[in-house]
Amino acid sequence: MRYWLLKSEPDVFGYPDLERVGREEWNGVRNYQARNFLREMNVGDLALFYHSNASPPGVAGVARVVRTAVPDDLQFDETSPYFDPRSSRHDPRWSMVQVAPVAALPTFVTLDALRSLPELSDFALVRRGNRLSVLPVTPTQMQAVLRAGGTSIDELTAVGV
Repeated sequence: MRYWLLKSEPDVFGYPDLERVGREEWNGVRNYQARNFLREMNVGDLALFYHSNASPPGVAGVARVVRTAVPDDLQFDETSPYFDPRSSRHDPRWSMVQVAPVAALPTFVTLDALRSLPELSDFALVRRGNRLSVLPVTPTQMQAVLRAGGTSIDELTAVGV
């Protein structure tokens, strides 16, 4: 199992929205490095669900990858802000995965709290200027964030992850 961080603006689609709908396509990613991370995801991988552009920003919950990468359907939709006229169905540029909720964190972990965790000192999220919406997370980083949020991998495993 690998670990990831997925960023979303909570006023667009937050963790409570994921809990409400049950499963959601993680689409609209338009950065090649973030896209490549999506393509590396496997069913069962866990992701920290990060609320960006929020006051305060931080980790709200944990999601599970339930479908591996497929072509992002929005790249072909001319009415979508994520439409890419240079992408073709024969050679799509952009990918999406599907995620489902695992658990909301008992304690929301703010960006300031994340910055204070020594295990995250080399994590791209806490560096200024990081704009990627999909990031890999090491097992040590995942455990540190979950611990700060009041849970653990073991507790998540107990609820069926």
